Amino acid sequence: MITKVDRNYLEINSPDEINSSEQKINCKIEVKNPPDFQINKFFYKQIGKSYRWIDRLVWDDVKWMNYTNNSNLETYVLTENEELIGFFELLFHLELRKCEIAYFGILDQYIGQKYGGYLLSEALKLGFRKKTKKVWLHTCSLDHKNALKNYLKRGMKIFRSETINLDIS
Repeated sequence: MITKVDRNYLEINSPDEINSSEQKINCKIEVKNPPDFQINKFFYKQIGKSYRWIDRLVWDDVKWMNYTNNSNLETYVLTENEELIGFFELLFHLELRKCEIAYFGILDQYIGQKYGGYLLSEALKLGFRKKTKKVWLHTCSLDHKNALKNYLKRGMKIFRSETINLDIS
């Protein structure tokens, strides 16, 4: 079945533009160092099942390891009292002084509890660490209904939109 999907590309060009969300008490955001492809794979599958994240489902463990061992990729995990809540991947393009939030999400059972705003605020701040001039991401109408609102509320601006036809059968 062919479905029309709206895709938006968003950016923020300075850490001063970030509208931070309140810090969550008892939460920690930690980089996975050394990288652990299993955590990326876990979040991709668990979060992605609700939003049609399918591209990486065909990856074998070697491809996952190669991806997560990229020196320009950083994976961060949000926990509260040792419970996994969500994650994000920052992909730095140092030569362009840009950072892409490649993947970002919260596990279903924690949605609606203000973790998304906090996690995104911290992702944006961390994205500006390496003399970055722009942090960007893309989202689409298949993502969580509040995803775009969260990005805009944190200070991101849409710089490109498109509608694509996607076979979602």
